[in-house]
Amino acid sequence: MIRVERDTLGVPETGLPVLRELVHERTGIFFDEHRTDLLAERLAPLVLRRGFRSYLDLYYLLKYDEAASKAAWHEVFDALAVPETYFWREMDQVRAIACGAIPELVSRAPDGVVRIWSVPCASGEEPLTIAMALNEAGWFDRARIEIYASDASPAALDRARAGRYRSRSLRALPPSLVDKYFTAMDGVFVPDQALTGRVTAWTAVNLLDADAVTPFARSQIVFCRNAFIYFSPHAVRRVVATFAATMPAGGYLCVGASESLLNLTTAFTLEELDGAFVYVKRGADA
Repeated sequence: MIRVERDTLGVPETGLPVLRELVHERTGIFFDEHRTDLLAERLAPLVLRRGFRSYLDLYYLLKYDEAASKAAWHEVFDALAVPETYFWREMDQVRAIACGAIPELVSRAPDGVVRIWSVPCASGEEPLTIAMALNEAGWFDRARIEIYASDASPAALDRARAGRYRSRSLRALPPSLVDKYFTAMDGVFVPDQALTGRVTAWTAVNLLDADAVTPFARSQIVFCRNAFIYFSPHAVRRVVATFAATMPAGGYLCVGASESLLNLTTAFTLEELDGAFVYVKRGADA
């Protein structure tokens, strides 16, 4: 990937420190002093596209212009989005959920529905992977399962809805499943409508917005993987507190392999499930 040097774009650093703090406050994404250059590089094109003279102008728009800031924040989330994802990623957890958690949850689902939330879903690879795994296990024929997918980046959601994937996104997917669920078309792979139809909704959600998170966090299973590696501990605590206040007792929270909540919350216990580690929401009397 070619790095964009902000100096060549002619954007002065004025306002960059306060913009960095505002981004952290609103998104949870933390750029320490060693990564401030990366933030500048990501946001410099947005500063120029808006016709601003410095990062301070962008800061004022995001902080004080209520009418225009919503669209601008969408652009910020698009600029900061990390597009690195692929099908069949960290499959031990997905298999454990399909084989170990779903049978139990189906048996005790109060309304007969098991809800799964994938956030951040990026361009859709994770929720579609979950759908494939559940379909391969035959669960859609035996139970009512709803999969919801969310991301803070509207551009990522547009790509997910479009459903056009390069071969790099399918590099870990077994060839038999590529043949079964995808059609090659003009250099891209298009998932079958039967597969994409398993995703109930694609929605824009900022993990630090508790009001937006709460309706989806009521799901019995939440996949929130590889987001917290970019968050500060304070931001992770905020998100996990919302999950803890909303998820049902016995619900499963899946985080990335390099992420740990052990020093951040007591609302979840780390448990081994069919060879994978997941967090389980404690009961009220735990």
